[in-house]
Amino acid sequence: MTKLLLIIKREYLAKVRNKSFVVMTFLSPILLVAMVILIAFLTKLNDREKTIIAVLNESDYFGNEFVTTESTSYINFKNMGIQSAIDSTLSLGYYGLLSIPNDDSLEKIASNTFFYSKEAPSTLVINKLEKIFEVRLEQRRLQELGVSKKDFEEIGSSFSLRTSTFSGELNVKGFNEIRAFIGGAFGYLIMMFIIIYGGFVMRSVIEEKTSRIIEVIISSVKPFQLMMGKIIGTSLAGITQFVIWILSASLLLTIIIMVFDIEPASLNSASQMANNGLSEVANISAMNEKMMALGTEIYKIPWVMLITFFLVYFLLGYLIYSSIYAAIGAAVDNETDTQQFVFPVILPLMLAIYVGFFSVFNNPHGPIAVAFSLFPLTSPIVMLMRLSSGLGEGGVPIWQLVVSILLLIVTFMGIVWFAAKIYRVGILMYGKKPTYKELYKWLKY
Repeated sequence: MTKLLLIIKREYLAKVRNKSFVVMTFLSPILLVAMVILIAFLTKLNDREKTIIAVLNESDYFGNEFVTTESTSYINFKNMGIQSAIDSTLSLGYYGLLSIPNDDSLEKIASNTFFYSKEAPSTLVINKLEKIFEVRLEQRRLQELGVSKKDFEEIGSSFSLRTSTFSGELNVKGFNEIRAFIGGAFGYLIMMFIIIYGGFVMRSVIEEKTSRIIEVIISSVKPFQLMMGKIIGTSLAGITQFVIWILSASLLLTIIIMVFDIEPASLNSASQMANNGLSEVANISAMNEKMMALGTEIYKIPWVMLITFFLVYFLLGYLIYSSIYAAIGAAVDNETDTQQFVFPVILPLMLAIYVGFFSVFNNPHGPIAVAFSLFPLTSPIVMLMRLSSGLGEGGVPIWQLVVSILLLIVTFMGIVWFAAKIYRVGILMYGKKPTYKELYKWLKY
């Protein structure tokens, strides 16, 4: 035990005293905050630029439909031909020209309407213009069937279905997606930590193996102790770096917001994701009742339970994957040879992120979500996505959580045993590029 603690201390101090580690520890938060501020500035700068569209309306069917908004302005051209309108649009530097001809039928007018622009127009701009014509055509067709304008407005009114639990608590549409994103953020953090610091363990083993230092160390400690010492020492160094990043980035961002008087809303707008569920929540949030319900639901998320099991899955998941990384580092002589082994290791993590998002979003208690939350190589990510909805009734069944953790522990013990056998043989093997067949032979030694 004393030797293991000495190895852990040695690995930890070797990492935190490394110049590149120190530089990146303090430089990364500055770069991160600078990137967030830059995105906010560019977003704000982009919002200031309006899309100006010239409208040459020669018909009587359109009047006040083209309303100027914060992002789009409409300039009306009158008493000029189409070529003159195009020349004026180009000379004035407008985004494009909407030409609406005159005819006795709205259907004919719509079919002969053109939008002229210097380059291929944005899909967003075209969709806005098409929506205006769609509404006008629909209104006209209903009027020909005897539906008045007032009736049309009543027909076109939107509807939002109110949802509630059996106990009478108001639900918010899209909140399942928000909970999945929260759980997914925890899972993504685990994945990034495993990839970054698992790679550190692997490179550390390769470095000591190629420099032959390992031959001296291995004479006084067991290979298993050396492997576990590297894994734990590197993980402690990584946790130290993450804590410094979070604290320094938060402090730096707060200072910049106060000094430059930056609105936090501009930072939020730069990080919004175009998700249907979240956009629905954004539309509903205009209503005070729904906004209060949303705040209540976020408050009701079992944060303590979620963070607790995040630490459990983080620890077990990292130990499993870092053991594999250590075995890979012991099996090869240089980092180039690791490519054939690293991709199969990363694949379950990538699969957990993408399949987890799709399955948990659609049905968090479906067979795919449950299977991936129990499978040890994907459960640290997928189970956290599911746990954001709670534990027990309405959330993850307790038996599934217990089985998932037990499977992780058993898998960890098995992988560490296999990794230690590969590590024991591979750490002293030089000059030979290993294959999967060769690794299988090492397991029998």
